[in-house]
Amino acid sequence: MKVSEIMTEPVLIIEEDRTLEEVAQKMLHDKIGGLPVVDSDGKIVGMVTESDFSAKEHAIPFSRQYAPQLFGEWMSKEGVDKAYEAARGIQVKEIMSSPAITIEGDETVAEAVRKMLENSVHRLPVVKDGVPIGIVSRHDLLKLVVQKFEGFEK
Repeated sequence: MKVSEIMTEPVLIIEEDRTLEEVAQKMLHDKIGGLPVVDSDGKIVGMVTESDFSAKEHAIPFSRQYAPQLFGEWMSKEGVDKAYEAARGIQVKEIMSSPAITIEGDETVAEAVRKMLENSVHRLPVVKDGVPIGIVSRHDLLKLVVQKFEGFEK
C-alpha cells in the first residue's frame, strides 16, 4: 500500500517566521500535535511539534550534570514562567526540528513505518518536489488497521 492512500490531506503548515504563540494557537485550534514548517517558497524546512514546547534535560557542556532547557535556553526551575512568556516572540525556525524527516506519496506504508521508528517521530510530512502535500501520523496507521479488518473507508 502506498503512503498516498492513507495520508491526511490537505496538510496544515506554518511558515518559519511565525511566532511560537501563533504556532501554539494554530495547533490548539486545529487539535493537532505537529506542523510542517515551510519557507517563503512553500518548501519544507522543518517540523514543530508539541514536544518542542516542553522543557528537556540536556547535558551541561564539559560536565556530567544535566539541566533543563526550554526553547534552546538554559533555565532554572523558577524560570519556567518567564521562559514561556518570552517564547511569544520566538520564531518557529529557532526551535523547529530540521531537516524534517519526510516521505513521498508513492513510497510504501512499510517505508513510512520504518522512517518513523528509526527517527523516533510520530508524523511524517508527505512531500512532492519539497512541498508538503499531506501527512502520515500514528493516527493514520490506526485507520489502516480498521480499513484492513472492517472495510473502513478513508
